[in-house]
Amino acid sequence: MTKRLCIHGLAGLLASVAVPASAADTITVASWGGTYQEAQTKAFFDPTAKELGITIKQDTTNGLDDVRLQVTGNAVKWDITELGADECARGSKEGLFEKLDYSLIDKSGINPKLVHDDWVGISYTSVVLIYRTDVFGDKGPKSWADFWDVEKFPGRRALSGSQATETLSVAALAKGTPIDKVYPVDIDGALQSVDKVKGHIDAWWTSGAQAMQLVKDGEVDMASIWNGRAGTLRKEGAPVAFSFDQGVLTADCMVIPKGSKNKDIAMKALAKFVSPDLQANLPLYVDNGPANEKAFETGKIPPERIKDINSSPENVKKQVLQDPEFWRDNLVEATEKFNNLIQQ
Repeated sequence: MTKRLCIHGLAGLLASVAVPASAADTITVASWGGTYQEAQTKAFFDPTAKELGITIKQDTTNGLDDVRLQVTGNAVKWDITELGADECARGSKEGLFEKLDYSLIDKSGINPKLVHDDWVGISYTSVVLIYRTDVFGDKGPKSWADFWDVEKFPGRRALSGSQATETLSVAALAKGTPIDKVYPVDIDGALQSVDKVKGHIDAWWTSGAQAMQLVKDGEVDMASIWNGRAGTLRKEGAPVAFSFDQGVLTADCMVIPKGSKNKDIAMKALAKFVSPDLQANLPLYVDNGPANEKAFETGKIPPERIKDINSSPENVKKQVLQDPEFWRDNLVEATEKFNNLIQQ
């Protein structure tokens, strides 16, 4: 999503076509831009264009509002677009998407929570706890309860101030809620948990880049952070440690906006995007995990890489999967309460 990624290199993305094709064999796919969309181009878009003999044009999206404007204005220009799973749940309720054809799309390797009549999961990001090893050595905070324990683990802290869903999820874990009991989130209980630690939060970050910079520059000693940013810090040699223990998995999904002029071709392309073979390409280029668990059975992902992928079978067991339908119904109220709390 745009919250995670810097949009750049758009001209190159827009020019990404695999083979000559007529206008009738052309679709437009919108995603989040940046390194993530560049990875998708290599993993999904180019192989699909070649296999189906079509042209895939690309655009970038800012999320559900863009889709809503196109659909309600009868000006749909995208044939497939990526959204956050909570946005997919909301857009589905509003009737903004075409129904998907699961006789073409093989859903067998995708978590049932991410398979719906009109949307399907495409990839995962995780929220993880990161700490600086030059401050804690190997004895840093290993759980959100540790992060909340300011006496045992003194130091400067940062949490997301822009993603209430994520911070409330880790707050629920911090107060001892088991991984399999976090959802449905006890919002008031999670807010009380946030209230206990908010006086010790030195920064409420609002972008992935900011979270990474805070840790990189040593402005904070521990933080919540997206796994892709944490992985980048580790690759750059920063003194940091993190794991997927008590991580919060956030899914992205893909939809066909209602009114797509190329719905049939888009359906075939989407079927390719979520297939195990192409899903296995994604972690070869970026840290977002594939939504189709059968990707890990293809043999394409090196074993040493699998251990670093958030959606691998072993790492999934350690994490909470956000419930898109819960946030569809509770996001507005929870976000308002959360914002009021951290601004007090």
